[in-house]
Amino acid sequence: MREHSGKDMPSLVQSPLRELQCLKKDAGNQKRPAKRGGILKCQFRSCEGPDTKGLSFEEMSQWSHSLERLLSSKCGTQIFQAFLKSEFSDENIEFWLVCEDYKKIRSSFRMSSRARTIFKRYVQPEAAREINIDHKTRDSIRRNVKTPTAVCFDDAQRIVYSLMERDSYPRFLRSNFYQALLDAESVDL
Repeated sequence: MREHSGKDMPSLVQSPLRELQCLKKDAGNQKRPAKRGGILKCQFRSCEGPDTKGLSFEEMSQWSHSLERLLSSKCGTQIFQAFLKSEFSDENIEFWLVCEDYKKIRSSFRMSSRARTIFKRYVQPEAAREINIDHKTRDSIRRNVKTPTAVCFDDAQRIVYSLMERDSYPRFLRSNFYQALLDAESVDL
């Protein structure tokens, strides 16, 4: 797997993932990080699909190497998204995942419909889940949505990826949320 160069973002082949509603912080256990990690780990494992065998310490520690590695892991993406939801700042990862899914559309009618939906939900000023992009990029997307292509959101997606890489990803790595998962898994070794 190549490391992220900063110029382009990785294109992962995965659809937007369901919310991890079961990964809510247990405020009553905040004084015991190892136990809280165990609770988070148990809650996460109880939500997993049948094809997932669980998290390993090795996999979770790989997430700290790059945002690309975190997002290339199905579990990593789900946990990162749950962390961002807990901070009420998950619109960027949500937009990024929706764009990854959008790129897979082959029907021009469906692409046009989905492009308008994405624009209304994430890009237009005062959108319900407005992402933080510059005016020039927003105007470019507004024009592109009129005759959408698979790459019409690429500039915004690149900006959002960069924002996550510089801001929310380092916060995630420093968080009690991630540290508790690592601690709980290392105890099992």
